[in-house]
Amino acid sequence: MRIACLLIATSTTAYGFAPAPIRAPVLHSVGNAVISGYRPSGKLGGGRSTIAPSSAILRMSSDAASADDGSLSAKVFDAYTKAANAATTLFPLWTVLFTAIALKRPSTFDFFTTEYFTAALAALMLSMGITLTPADFVAVASEPSSILMQFSLCYGMMPMLAFALGRAFGLDAGLLAGMVLVGSINGGQASNLCTYIAKGNVALSVLMTTATTVGAILMTPFLCKTMLGAVVPVDAKGIAVSTCQVVLAPIAVGMTLNKFFPKVVKAILPFAPVVGVVSTCLLVASAVAQVADPILNAGMGLQIPVLLLHLVGGIVGYWLPKLTGFGEVKSRTMAIETSMKSSAFGFLLAKLHFGDYVARVPSAVSVVWMALTGSLLAVVWRYIPVKEGE
Repeated sequence: MRIACLLIATSTTAYGFAPAPIRAPVLHSVGNAVISGYRPSGKLGGGRSTIAPSSAILRMSSDAASADDGSLSAKVFDAYTKAANAATTLFPLWTVLFTAIALKRPSTFDFFTTEYFTAALAALMLSMGITLTPADFVAVASEPSSILMQFSLCYGMMPMLAFALGRAFGLDAGLLAGMVLVGSINGGQASNLCTYIAKGNVALSVLMTTATTVGAILMTPFLCKTMLGAVVPVDAKGIAVSTCQVVLAPIAVGMTLNKFFPKVVKAILPFAPVVGVVSTCLLVASAVAQVADPILNAGMGLQIPVLLLHLVGGIVGYWLPKLTGFGEVKSRTMAIETSMKSSAFGFLLAKLHFGDYVARVPSAVSVVWMALTGSLLAVVWRYIPVKEGE
C-alpha cells in the first residue's frame, strides 16, 4: 500500500522524475534569476522567447540583507550565494548520490511519505510561481505553436522512438509494452526546474507540462491501445483535479505573492533554488526507493534503450524545433520537456493495468535515467550563453 500511495501521489501530480515539479521545480526559473542572474522576460517576438539579465535581483536581495556591503550579514549572504550557485551546478551529482543511496538503502527514505511527497511538489511549484507574472503566460499563450510542437514531440515522436528502441534491442513483449508506456506518458514536473537551470522559458515549460498532463487523459490510453493492443484506463477526473491542486494552484499563489507582496518575495527569492534542488533530490530518491529491486534487476539490455529514449528524445526535441524556426530559448525548453517524462506515473499505470509484471520495470529504470539526462542537459545549457533576441 505504501508503494501504491506514493506512486498515486506521483502520478496525480504528473511528476516525472520523480515529476514537474516541481517544475520541479527539478531546475526552474527561480535559479536562473537568483543564481545566474537571468530570468524569463516574458517577452515574445518573432515567434521567439527571450531571456533578460536580472542581476538586480541579487542586488536587491543583498541590500535587504544589509546596507553596508562590508557588514557580517552581507558577507554571510555572499557566501550563501556562492554555495547555492555551486549546489545548483552540481545538481546532477546530487541526483546520482541520492539515487545511489535509495538503491542501496531504500528504507532511508521511508520518512518521505505521501504527504511530504505531495507537499514537496507543491513547494516546487510555489517557488516557481513567485518568479512569474500573468504577463509571462499571456505572452506564451499568444503564440501556441510552440506548445503544439512540443505536444507532438511528446505523444508522436517519443512513443515511436520507444517502440523502435524496444524492437532494436530485442525486448520481450512485457518490457516492450513498458517501454512504449514510458514514451506515451506526459511530461514531468522536474522539467520545470531543469528548464530554469537551462535558461529556458519557465512559463512556457509550465504550460507545456500542463498541456501534456491533461493530454494524458486521452493520449496515453489511445497510444497504448493502438501500439500494444492494451487498454490503459486513466482516472481523468483525478488527474485534472490533482493538476490544479499541485501545479496550477501553487503557481497562482506564487504569482499573487509576487504582485501584492513584492517585499516578501524579494526576501525569500534567494532561497528558492536551494529549496528546489533539495526537494527534487528527495522526490527522486523517494520514487527510486519504492522500486529499487526492479531497477537493480534490470540488465544493460534494458538500461541502454531507456537511456537512449530520454537522451535521443532530448536531442530531437531540441534540433527539430530549432530547424523549423523556433528560437534558442524555446528549443531548450522543448528539448527538456520532451526528454523528461512522468516515469513514476508510468510505473503506476503498468502496475495497475498491465498483466505482465515486467511491464513496470522500464518505468522504474526511467525514473533514474530521465532525471540524470534532464539535469545534465540543463547544467550544460546553463553555461552556454543565449544570444539577444533568441
